[in-house]
Amino acid sequence: MNGGGPGPTGGTRAGFEELAGRAGKWLGLSAAAPERHTTAVVADRFDRIAWRDTYGQSARLRGLAEELNDRHDHTTDLLHDAFLAAYKAAPRLREPAEMDPSRLVNHQVVTALMESPEFAGLRRETAGDPYAAAAAVLVQAAALRRMLERSRGAQEQAERAKRAQRDAAGAAGAVAGALQQAAAAAGTDGTVPAPAADAVRQAAEDAEAADSAARQAARDVAQALAAAAPAVRAAARDAAAQAAEAAREEAALMRAWGVDPGELERMPLEGRARLAERLRAGRLADWAELIGRFRQMAGGERARKVENTAGELIGVTLGDDLSRLVPSELAHLGLPGLRAVFAARYAAGELMLYDSQGEQSSGRGAVIVCVDTSHSMLVAGPGGVTREAWAKACALALLDQARHAGRDFVGILFSSADQLRVFRFPAGRPAGIAEVLDFAESFLGGGTSYQTPLTAAGELLEEELDDAARARGDIVMITDDECGVTQEWMRGWNEAKHRLGFRLFGLAIGAPPAAGTGSVLDALCDNLRSVEDLTDVHAAADLFRVI
Repeated sequence: MNGGGPGPTGGTRAGFEELAGRAGKWLGLSAAAPERHTTAVVADRFDRIAWRDTYGQSARLRGLAEELNDRHDHTTDLLHDAFLAAYKAAPRLREPAEMDPSRLVNHQVVTALMESPEFAGLRRETAGDPYAAAAAVLVQAAALRRMLERSRGAQEQAERAKRAQRDAAGAAGAVAGALQQAAAAAGTDGTVPAPAADAVRQAAEDAEAADSAARQAARDVAQALAAAAPAVRAAARDAAAQAAEAAREEAALMRAWGVDPGELERMPLEGRARLAERLRAGRLADWAELIGRFRQMAGGERARKVENTAGELIGVTLGDDLSRLVPSELAHLGLPGLRAVFAARYAAGELMLYDSQGEQSSGRGAVIVCVDTSHSMLVAGPGGVTREAWAKACALALLDQARHAGRDFVGILFSSADQLRVFRFPAGRPAGIAEVLDFAESFLGGGTSYQTPLTAAGELLEEELDDAARARGDIVMITDDECGVTQEWMRGWNEAKHRLGFRLFGLAIGAPPAAGTGSVLDALCDNLRSVEDLTDVHAAADLFRVI
């Protein structure tokens, strides 16, 4: 008999087919539950490696995750999503239905970030750069906290929905289990005993109730998310704008200091973060704009520079520059009897040459910049620019100039006679940013002595001539003070200058008397000018055409 009827214990027997039909809805749900994701941004293997490596290297990122996890749930997944949203060139979000309910708040936060108009500007600075993407997440930390706080009610609802979904899946599984037991207890005619039939019916009712509760919980989450959405969107716009501005400022800072992008890519994350902090802190932060303007000016002057131009012919002079020989001297080379005379006059520097007036040609030896770091260099001029800042910015632009010309660069910081620091930047190797910053940041204090730095510069050029047979170096002296030199030292200086063929350019900053006619600098320098407006980078522009 296949129909229902009272069972031995008072329940109702049923046919197995009837029970299977009643339980079929839940069998499908228990067998094919959709995959639920815990991260909102779709990521491939390489994206996950980038996040894992970045998170492992960044103590600040891990610290932020720990802090957020103390107050909120699943925030490491949120940081993962915020990072990939900034890092990937074309990030793609999952649909809310694909998400684990407990991560729906994360999905809403990341969606608000990515849909804000400001986020496109942020991604221009961060795409493909794991450091910049991590830095953007850290800048957005305060906004992330606000968004999580304003979504706290939604998160509580989401956790309830997660539990309800889990309960519904469990109830569906219980239906399958009850049906299996009913199948095992069914008689040969397909009739299921009352206890087993009742168990299937009860499991189906429980599944129906659990499914209804899960659907209601999902509706509650949607309402809570909708209520939090305006505040989340506003905070996301602020966060994206702030992160984009910070990324642009840091990129501009690195460019101003001439940090090579390749060097940045090779830096460990924490090292790059320390560098950025160092550049933003103290005196260096105030110099970035000035340094950037100096570099821009110098680049423009390099573009205008034409090598080996003769200038305007103004007569005939004596010397040993074979490129400017007058025709009669060239004719002597064609007469065997006069070749020995030509050689003797060449050795004595007495050949007749065309004399010209115009820009001097560049030297080929080292570029040496002597920067006064006495106490008076801390004095600020117009616009709040200190003499030291102007001098160091000019020196760094001259470092760039030397690199472009393939020349060695030496920075000499000086003050009193016993205070001197020498920084060497050979042409054959990159100028590391750490060394550049050490040069820029160092300050000696004390008084002013010309003899000590100029003697050191002359010795360096002598050493270069001996080691590499390079002469015609250039020395630039940047100072704000006058000081005397001894006659004996002056004789030695002039002899070295004649022997090595170098030039000395002088820049007197905020001290017109030091550049006056008859001053010591006037006697020492081949080219001397006074700089009084420290906001004007063009006061030294012609240096970058002749050095």
